[in-house]
Amino acid sequence: MQNNQQTLVTQPNLWKTFFIFLLPLIATNILQNLSGTINTIFVGQMLGVHAIAAVAVFFPILFCLLAFVIGLSAGATVLVGQAWGAQNLEKVRNVVGSTLFMTLVGGTIIAILGVIFAEHILLALGLDDDVMHLSLPYVQWMLAGSPLLFIYIVYTSILRGVGDSKTPLYASTMSIGVGVITTPVLIAGYFGFPKLGTLAPAIATNLGMFTVLLFLIIYLNRTDHPLKPDLNLIKSIRHHPKLSKIILRLGIPTGVQMITTSVAGLVIIGLVNRHGADATAAYGAVNQVLNYIQFPALSIAIAASIFAAQAIGAGKSDLLSKVTKTALSMNFLFTGSLVILAYLFSKYLMALFITDPNVVVLGQQLLFIVLWSILFFGASAIFASIMRASGTVNIPMLINVFAIVCIEVPAAYLFSDWWGLEGIWYAYALAFVCLCLMQGLYYQFVWKKKTIQVLI
Repeated sequence: MQNNQQTLVTQPNLWKTFFIFLLPLIATNILQNLSGTINTIFVGQMLGVHAIAAVAVFFPILFCLLAFVIGLSAGATVLVGQAWGAQNLEKVRNVVGSTLFMTLVGGTIIAILGVIFAEHILLALGLDDDVMHLSLPYVQWMLAGSPLLFIYIVYTSILRGVGDSKTPLYASTMSIGVGVITTPVLIAGYFGFPKLGTLAPAIATNLGMFTVLLFLIIYLNRTDHPLKPDLNLIKSIRHHPKLSKIILRLGIPTGVQMITTSVAGLVIIGLVNRHGADATAAYGAVNQVLNYIQFPALSIAIAASIFAAQAIGAGKSDLLSKVTKTALSMNFLFTGSLVILAYLFSKYLMALFITDPNVVVLGQQLLFIVLWSILFFGASAIFASIMRASGTVNIPMLINVFAIVCIEVPAAYLFSDWWGLEGIWYAYALAFVCLCLMQGLYYQFVWKKKTIQVLI
């Protein structure tokens, strides 16, 4: 296993190697999205509307927390990729140890403060008193389990940094399996278990995370994985000032970008709501479809970043152009194929989420406007990820924020005045195209002229 991973970026057929690495990554992302959908179905069907509201209020809290941990894992994955490309296992362990230390400290602080101030947070979010008694225990349990969730996200991300995309897929499958089995059992009180109501999905989630981490400890040690949590790795779990600084420098821009996207999304949904309930329903259905089409694009960008980081670490910066071209061709093939399928079967895709025929037609119209631009979204993500692998993060992040704050949101307001609801989706398409052009131009005419240096 180790030798195969060490030669990831120097395989004679880069396209084939990239493809094999990519498939489990796409599957993992889809499974993780399905996990949330399945939990919501269980809660809605077995506990009702108030329970859905009680669980849904945690989403904005969770997103802010994930912005922190995904940023951290993005920075760590780049450094792990570079160290692995250089075949320096000691540096790999130090990066992992530094990241896990920050994750444990941050997760523990969030867990303690979250449990204590959960009620204050929910009141600040304007939660209805009728739902508070259902939401508070759920949120407290979810926040209490933050360290488990954070370690799971960080560790599986880091595994990809050494070229292992299969183990995170196994872990994701296991966590979903635990959730699918335990959530309905704990909600309904089957097999003698007490009925836990809205506590059930929270406890099931934490149980799933604990089970997966236990699986990773056993599995990685039995397969003699380079990132097995043995004594050497455990000793490296401490504060490494220099490494921590680099990880945060690489990771914070990703977190900022995520939060900006989230806030812009709230602004856009407020604009959509002005057009009535049908518009909101169509917005939700279109976004569900777009999410699944974006997963391959985002997965390709993640893979490109890892391949590029390994190439830089191995001292083979000449391969970066080849990695970029491979990723862009993958985006054209995978994302392009899904876009075509979504155009052909748009009516059926909308009907999965909407029963009203008029709203199905509305959803189709909106989907047709924006679908093609996902190709540009994917390309922009690839350019940014390749640059991130070399440590260039601030300018790509600022370009992304500019596209959202200065193009997407203002255009949504302006175009909705001109063309109504459809104008909002024209604004999305415009923002994706402009984002791709700006990232591509910076990549081609500025970044490619820089001297690429190893970060650690």
